[in-house]
Amino acid sequence: MKKELVEKIKNDPNYKELVQKRTAFSIKLTVAMLVVYFAFILTIAFDPKLLGTPISSDSVTTIGIPIGMAVIVFAFILTGIYTKRANGEFDDLTNKIKNSVKEL
Repeated sequence: MKKELVEKIKNDPNYKELVQKRTAFSIKLTVAMLVVYFAFILTIAFDPKLLGTPISSDSVTTIGIPIGMAVIVFAFILTGIYTKRANGEFDDLTNKIKNSVKEL
């Protein structure tokens, strides 16, 4: 019975659509995060004075601090974007798959 169930799910067009959409979306978000993160790290590596520049002439805080915080906030934003889509479109497809399996 389990093999039949697995094969039915694998052959379901909703399952194929779910896997394709989820994979493509997660790759896009991953690339976006990697670009932002590695841009920050490469800036630290090749031009540390840029991020070491004080925000103002009498400030101890450098430009790197808010930029580093922005990288962290960007990660949270991407997580929120994925969660919103997962709870909407991806859950709808998952429910369609579950309903087709219940008919077995």
